[in-house]
Amino acid sequence: MRSDFSAERLQPVPVRQGVDFRNSGAIPDRTVTSDDLFCGRREIAIEHAGSFYRLKITRQGKLILNK
Repeated sequence: MRSDFSAERLQPVPVRQGVDFRNSGAIPDRTVTSDDLFCGRREIAIEHAGSFYRLKITRQGKLILNK
């Protein structure tokens, strides 16, 4: 599955429990909203290192990633 996103690489940002990274100064180089990522769908496929993953929005509005 191909995406409309550019080939920018996201750099990992360390996340600490209970810290809102948006206010911590550790803002990632690129942020994608779930609305932009899902484009009105409830589930998308992500290809990474030759494997496919499913990213789903639950009924409660949470994200689940499955291989």
